Amino acid sequence: MPAYNSMFNNDQTVPRLVGNFPLLPLRTKTRGPAYVLPQPSPPLPAGESPDPDSESYDVLDEVLSLFRANTFFRNFEIQGPADRLLIYGILFVSECLGRIRPHHSLRDATKEVLNTALDLNFAIPGDPAFPLNQIYEPPRDRQDAEQLRQYLSQVRQELASRLLAKVYEDESDGKPSKWWLSFTKRKFMGKAL
Repeated sequence: MPAYNSMFNNDQTVPRLVGNFPLLPLRTKTRGPAYVLPQPSPPLPAGESPDPDSESYDVLDEVLSLFRANTFFRNFEIQGPADRLLIYGILFVSECLGRIRPHHSLRDATKEVLNTALDLNFAIPGDPAFPLNQIYEPPRDRQDAEQLRQYLSQVRQELASRLLAKVYEDESDGKPSKWWLSFTKRKFMGKAL
């Protein structure tokens, strides 16, 4: 059985590519170069995603919905540019989950995860420290590299806030969901950011 690919590969509008990394639109309030999708109407609770057919559904919703299923796969066939963003998102979610401890309150986890997301010293495709350089092309020039870094920073911040909303969805006990934390030791494709 193959891993689940992104539904945004079938999108008719071709996204801007930096190297072969797509700059897809996001539903976000974080500043950055991504085109901003409209918020769902009526507004949804923080831990929920809009329906996949909605215009507010974005690739980060897809990353969170496919994370647990795709984490079990060691191989992933890339069928389009959106799959590259899906791979990056899944690896970043794994990194964030590794920072959340079972005894962390929402405040402690928010501090850890947002510090990871806001750290600007992360590797982008083309950097020697980037773990998946074999499937990502480097940016053409410095301007493209800076735009990709800003976009990935925006993706990381938005993904971190949505992940925290899902992991701490049941706020009755103030503890993280054991169903999400059970994936902390799994490595998608055997890689880590």
